[in-house]
Parts: sequence; C-alpha cells; structure tokens
Amino acid sequence: MINIDKLNFSKLNGMIPAIIIDSVTEKVLMLGFMNREALEKTIELKKVTFFSRTKQRLWTKGETSNNYLHVKDIKVDCDSDSLLIYAQPDGPTCHMGNYSCFGIQKDRDIKWLSGLFNLISERKKSLPENSYTTKLFKSGGNRIIQKVGEEAVETIIAAKNEDKEEIINETSDLIFHLFVMLNYLDIDLSEIVKNLEKRHK
Repeated sequence: MINIDKLNFSKLNGMIPAIIIDSVTEKVLMLGFMNREALEKTIELKKVTFFSRTKQRLWTKGETSNNYLHVKDIKVDCDSDSLLIYAQPDGPTCHMGNYSCFGIQKDRDIKWLSGLFNLISERKKSLPENSYTTKLFKSGGNRIIQKVGEEAVETIIAAKNEDKEEIINETSDLIFHLFVMLNYLDIDLSEIVKNLEKRHK
C-alpha cells in the first residue's frame, strides 16, 4: 500500500495521526494515532490498528466490540507525516454507538452508488466464488445485456402498476445490472457523470 520507511514519525514522538474515512460514503469516522508497529499491523491485518496513548499499547479498533474497520486504501499527505485511511466499518465507529466520532450522519447518498460500482469492478477482476456478480461476468455480454433488458421491462411494468415497493425493488435490480454491463464494457461510472455534466451545461 505505502512505503513506511518514507513516513516521518519524528514530529509527534514516534507517532503520526490517522484520519479514518468510510470508503463508501467518504465521511470522516474518527481520528487516531499510529506508531510504526501499529501501521505495520494495520497493513498486515487489513484492520485499522492504533497505538493507545492512554493504555500505552496497540489496539485494533473493534477488538472488543467487533466493529472492525477494514482497510481499503491508505493515503499519505505531502509532508509524509499524516495518513488518510479509507475503511469499511462493520458497525458504529464511535464508542458511544454513533456512526462517526464527529457526530456525522451516515447518509446513503450518491456516493454509496459509486461504492457499489467500484465493488462490481473489483469482483470483475477477482471473480470470487459463489458470487452472483461473478456468475454474470462468466455468462458473457449477451446474457448481461439481456438481464438489463429484463430488469428495464420489469421496472416499466411496476411503474405502470404504480406499485411503489415494486418500483423501488425493480429499479434497484436495474441499476445493479446496468452497473455490471458498464463494467463488462469497461465504461467507468465517471464517464457517465461527465457526460451528464456536459449535457447539463
């Protein structure tokens, strides 16, 4: 992920601050501190691990609550003395039971859709076993395109019937299969967004 040897741990007596961000919503979850050993363990376990200044020991976030923070990416700032860690939380991050230690609410907005698109992209590369997405990719382009057509028709039928619950269900299916099709054709979601922005001007 990163070259630990290039980090500057000297400014804070052997530690550097690490800001944890939800990899899907991109909202700030918490701030902690890591020494070299904590960062090495974070990379090894792929779970955020801090150095507790109170207990004077390493602690993996979630070791008592099971609300782990699964590391997806690590970014280093321009001075090499601070970290941004993108992670997927298992549950509330704050010890008070809140989503974020900063009182930020977990909004399921457009960024979640971006996260779903990226997850589908990852599964196209890794093709995990027993995954419906893997099955679709292995079935080939014709089947994927057919599924998009089927879900589109079912969405139209639900809309004609004015069945709100079915409209939500079928639209969700349509978006998912549309994302699979775009990934299959190597079209990134950002290209769609840019085109929409261009049309909006």
